Amino acid sequence: MRKCAVEKLTEGTEVFKIDEKEVERFLGHKKFIPDSLAKMDEIGIVNGLAWTSVGGEILPIEVAVMEGTGKIELTGSLGDVMQESAKTAITCIRSHAAVLGVDSDFYKNKDIHIHAPEGAVPKDGPSAGITMATAIYSALTLKPARHDIAMTGEITLRGNVLPIGGLKEKSMAAFKNGITTVIIPKDNEPDLEDVDKAVLEKVKFIPVRNFSEVVALAVNNTVRITDNQWNGIDMTAVRSATKTVNAVKQ
Repeated sequence: MRKCAVEKLTEGTEVFKIDEKEVERFLGHKKFIPDSLAKMDEIGIVNGLAWTSVGGEILPIEVAVMEGTGKIELTGSLGDVMQESAKTAITCIRSHAAVLGVDSDFYKNKDIHIHAPEGAVPKDGPSAGITMATAIYSALTLKPARHDIAMTGEITLRGNVLPIGGLKEKSMAAFKNGITTVIIPKDNEPDLEDVDKAVLEKVKFIPVRNFSEVVALAVNNTVRITDNQWNGIDMTAVRSATKTVNAVKQ
């Protein structure tokens, strides 16, 4: 308004039409450019969600897998908690390598680089576990992760998905960035009551309990793993044992 007033006094302009072109003329070029999210499904790139003091934002996690000797590289100014999440994610995948269809020796013959863009910005918090695990799984199996899905949740060594905070802010970040589906911990389902109605109308929230559910939703060409398979239970042996017990009772 001040610039319009100055122009009115100096040049006699009476009518101002404030559109995008005029805003740039008055204020100069854009100082901050929004994050550019992937426009297509890519291997090793997964959208996470982060809480900040001024709201939520998308936090992409990138993973590259190379031939090597089992080294793990973490970059992007990751804090101690996020570094622990990354190590937990790798151990979870390693302990379930067979059922996930991953080479069980990847920790010996592959180097894994985990990166969060905007390296100058410190990042930390207990909610990126499933994002890191999904990106690692995608990179190890060479299966693209869906670009229209974002997720938030911590992961345990057993693959359980733990609840997080800041769901309202994170959901708004997903909405503003055109994300259509958000994966959240099952225990955070009651928090959906706090999410803005406009967001609920446009974004589908899918609560999960286990990492096996996450990869089936977020990574292409991944078959849903049953709970028994994930927990290493051989149902053929269970049924055989049940038949034997029933035969003895009879």
